[in-house]
Amino acid sequence: MKQRIAIIAGVIVLVGLSAAGALAWMNRAEPFNDRDVSFASNMVPHHVGALEMAEVILAKEGIPAEVQDLAARIEAAQQPEINQMNDWLKAWGTPSMAGGHGGHSMMMSGMMSETDMMALEDAQGIEAARLFLEGMIVHHKGAVEMAQVEVDGGKFPEAVALARAIIEQQTNEIAEMEVLLANL
Repeated sequence: MKQRIAIIAGVIVLVGLSAAGALAWMNRAEPFNDRDVSFASNMVPHHVGALEMAEVILAKEGIPAEVQDLAARIEAAQQPEINQMNDWLKAWGTPSMAGGHGGHSMMMSGMMSETDMMALEDAQGIEAARLFLEGMIVHHKGAVEMAQVEVDGGKFPEAVALARAIIEQQTNEIAEMEVLLANL
């Protein structure tokens, strides 16, 4: 009799532990959410667009050194961020995004239109610098908006940290570009 009670008690404990484990597994916190995926999926082509703009201005002659320096810093900062976000998307089982100004991503906040991008490509010297700065200010403001959405609702700590860094860095660059634009 005592053995039966012990066996029944053991079974009850095992069933309870199994149920608790199953419940914990079902309620486990996902390491990322839809906002994180949306942030990375949209920010990658947005960053690619910034790289395209920077490449155009870096290939031109007659651009003020401060503007070229800014374009080089944008390239240096955003390419590693693109790589990191693509790594996250791959780990999350989400296709990575390419984008840029040639794709559907022109609808994203701050993306240059094809016409504006062609004007930048065709412009020379100070006019090219002006178009770059005006376009990149709008582009950065769009990135700051996108990053704020991630900060407000993202779950993946690394993505939220990157979003905060983007907000800080690009807000500082907006201020820098406004000064450069005023001094052209």
